[in-house]
Amino acid sequence: MDWLTNIPDWLSLIFGGSIISIVTWRFARQKAAAEAKEAEAKAKQAEAEAKKAEAEAMKEKQDYYQRMADDLAKDRDYYKGERDEYRRTIKQYDERMNLLERNQARQGRMIETMRPFLCADLSCKKRKRVVASDIEEVEKTIRPQQQPADIEPLESSDL
Repeated sequence: MDWLTNIPDWLSLIFGGSIISIVTWRFARQKAAAEAKEAEAKAKQAEAEAKKAEAEAMKEKQDYYQRMADDLAKDRDYYKGERDEYRRTIKQYDERMNLLERNQARQGRMIETMRPFLCADLSCKKRKRVVASDIEEVEKTIRPQQQPADIEPLESSDL
């Protein structure tokens, strides 16, 4: 397209104005070079703006992923605390269950210890009220393997 702008210069050179055409041709070339530099500067500026916009977009994306990573870390910490709380609760329930099992076993042993001393006859005059402290004393003195000779153990049908 540069040759179209130089057509009047070429025509004036051919038809008579040789000195004027040389001067105008020089200014036309300078004008074209200046316009080319200006276009190149605009292109570089546009390219710089595009890179700046791309950098801003990348920064926004990076900020988004950073927030997501922070949220995941917070969630992880929350769930870790919740898991630890559940573990503590389960441990407490296990301890309570073990305590109940020990109490049940102790009461079973107490019943077995008392079994020879139980009287199934409600009208029996020798019948006494037995309290827990008496049971512990009896448990200490009489073991289920050793039964007194004068007391006969009750049969299961007597209960």
